[in-house]
Amino acid sequence: MTARPESLAPLLARAQLWRGNQQASVRTQSTGHPGLDALLPGGGWPVGALSEVLTPRLGCGELQLLMPWLIRLTQAGGRVALLRPPLLPYAPAFAQSGVVLSRLLVVNPENEEAAQWACEQSLRSGGFSAVLAWPGRIANQALRKLQLAAEVGDACGILYRNRSSLSEASPAALRLELKDGPERLSVMVHKCRGGMPGRRWQQAA
Repeated sequence: MTARPESLAPLLARAQLWRGNQQASVRTQSTGHPGLDALLPGGGWPVGALSEVLTPRLGCGELQLLMPWLIRLTQAGGRVALLRPPLLPYAPAFAQSGVVLSRLLVVNPENEEAAQWACEQSLRSGGFSAVLAWPGRIANQALRKLQLAAEVGDACGILYRNRSSLSEASPAALRLELKDGPERLSVMVHKCRGGMPGRRWQQAA
């Protein structure tokens, strides 16, 4: 049965469906990197959705990639949750960069199951503009719950996952692979809802 055009209008308006010949309209927050924004639908991190940053190892610039956004977000009054970071964020460095520490909450659940529950509740609550999480091993069903929670809470969910997760399906609206490099950030776009994957951005020298 073919869907009537008028029945698709609400889905198109809410960016839950898009035509193959046009980009989806999505609400976003600028990453703070103009060159990267230019590659992403809407020009930044999608709001009300999950994004994944896939890394080869810890300490390859995963927080540096988000720092311009976190600075702007917290200075505008937004609240940010960091769930189960592998290393304790160094508060003086964050403050010196311009992040408002009073708008930052660090939570360290005792295990992966608790971390995924805390991530879902934080995204769903509506109390956080952004939730950054290191969920460890996570099933596709759990990812779908997080995606739905981000939609309900109208939050930006950022999941840090290992690069090996690229072989697994994900409901995330955006999947970026952070390349391992000596100094400059380098990102490959593997999935972007409503846009074109396969493009690469590198931080200017």
